[in-house]
Amino acid sequence: MSDTDSFIDEVNDEVRRDRLYHLFRRYGWIAALAVVLIVAGAAWNEYTKAQNRAQAEALGDAMLAALATNDVAARAERLAGIDPQSAEAGAVLRLLTAAEQVEAGETAAAAQTLESLAVDGDVPEIYRQLASFKAMTLPDTDMAVEDRRQALEAMAQPGNPLRLLAGEQLALLDIAQDQPEAAIARYQAILQDAETTSDLQQRALQVIVALGGEPELDENAIAAGDALTGQAVGN
Repeated sequence: MSDTDSFIDEVNDEVRRDRLYHLFRRYGWIAALAVVLIVAGAAWNEYTKAQNRAQAEALGDAMLAALATNDVAARAERLAGIDPQSAEAGAVLRLLTAAEQVEAGETAAAAQTLESLAVDGDVPEIYRQLASFKAMTLPDTDMAVEDRRQALEAMAQPGNPLRLLAGEQLALLDIAQDQPEAAIARYQAILQDAETTSDLQQRALQVIVALGGEPELDENAIAAGDALTGQAVGN
């Protein structure tokens, strides 16, 4: 390589370094700001996680302390007094409170707790539906049988996550109104449903047999029937 070529290369390198230096002076603050924002965002994310974890732990401790109370009425009162910090946690607390109120014999208070949750637009729909379902199945409820049937029929429609439990409650209403054939038909539909849990299958089998019906079993229900038979033999 000639001295001229070497000199030209050195000049080009110097020009490139000079351009890079000017670019850094002009736009370097953007890179520095990006680094600061990334670090700050990571720190805020960790802080938020720590706060949420602390709130969840505090809520869990408060719930456990309330549930550890020996007196049922006191448990319900302590649960109702907990600050949930979020709509979802509040929904769970109200469901627990209603359960304790029922155990304490405070059915009217439980109904009020569940009804307030059922109409609360700030909580996810599943919690509202669950509250409505529990309100309809409270012992000694003042809801008329036909009103309860109508509400359960709406809840038993395809796509509703509580449709199978609603169907079971409709079957129980059929039994209470001396309609055993209708009850058996509902329980048969429950047996044939692929989403039916094993516990619900066993309850359906027991009631069908108790009503004098013959269960129509598919593969899912056969397994539940075998388990039920095994329990009967063991007893």
